[in-house]
Amino acid sequence: MKIKALAITLIFLMIFMVGCARQQQSKEEPRQETPKQTTPPESTPDVKTTASIVDDEEAFEKAMSKEGSWIICALKDMTFDKEIVLDGVFKNGKKDEQGNDIIQRKIALYTQDENRNVTEEFTLTAPKLTINSPNARIQHGTFKGDIYVNAENFELVDTDVEGNVYFMNEKAQETFKMDEKSKITGVKELKKD
Repeated sequence: MKIKALAITLIFLMIFMVGCARQQQSKEEPRQETPKQTTPPESTPDVKTTASIVDDEEAFEKAMSKEGSWIICALKDMTFDKEIVLDGVFKNGKKDEQGNDIIQRKIALYTQDENRNVTEEFTLTAPKLTINSPNARIQHGTFKGDIYVNAENFELVDTDVEGNVYFMNEKAQETFKMDEKSKITGVKELKKD
């Protein structure tokens, strides 16, 4: 079982590296999903640009922390019986048109092949997910629970939220985006004290 998990992890890592290398080679056509945001003046990136490919809850939660990585890639469904928090400011390893580091966090609830076709989607379950990282997104898959957004530019990309999305301030609400493939079954509202 450990060998199978290791093999899957290595394959996913290779696919991720190939995808990143292809993205570096094709800079003349910017990808739509790359945020154009840079580090807010009052914040400094916490850590590095590596990915965390995880297949257990403990590693997933650690990858979401300030000591984690800019992208957290799940290899299976994850279930928590407590609040989980996406924290920290991270660079994704790319630059914007002005040469500034791009700040981004991504929870990837899917695997993909070498052609970037989604091969499997996963479900992340927790009673509460708090988003403190700026320019964060959940991509593909399903989140079951309520999301509390403190940071600007939170985004859902082809993601189902089976629960509510609460914005903890007006700026978080104003800068929120979701594509036409994403769904929220509950409310999407500003949380008032």
